[in-house]
Amino acid sequence: MNGRIVQISVSPGGVPKMAVPAAHVTTLGLEGDAHRDMQHHGGPERAVCLYAMEAIDKLRAEGHAIVPGAIGENVTVRGLEWSAVTPGCHLRLGESVVLQVTRFTSPCTNIMPVFKGGDFTRVSEKRHPGWSRVYARVLATGSIRQGDPVRLLRAPEVAEVTAAPSR
Repeated sequence: MNGRIVQISVSPGGVPKMAVPAAHVTTLGLEGDAHRDMQHHGGPERAVCLYAMEAIDKLRAEGHAIVPGAIGENVTVRGLEWSAVTPGCHLRLGESVVLQVTRFTSPCTNIMPVFKGGDFTRVSEKRHPGWSRVYARVLATGSIRQGDPVRLLRAPEVAEVTAAPSR
């Protein structure tokens, strides 16, 4: 399953995250990105936050003022079957970055302003399955650029990545 990176977003802490044309991805996330609340964001298991442009488009059609990066995702993608992007799956971004999705994100009040009526739970996996952003750990580091391909990896490809020496 193939998609593309629509936007890469970073911030000095908090939301919104702002677009950058490219970023280096380390085991702790995108260089140049920071978090105000390290108890709930960041760290190796929540190194990268991803979201689907298709979901953003549908939320905008519902009247929400959401744009890529507004709710804290680092990488906005288009073209993946978002329902397949679940904890345990693996993604390749660009030529070298490999991520393993670790969990769905929990929405917080900091993203409330972009939602009609302040209903930030609109992106809660518990209340609205399939609408959540996801967190991922970085299995292989590297650089990504806007427009780079994104692929959901099959089991043999995952075995190849996880057998390779750590980068």
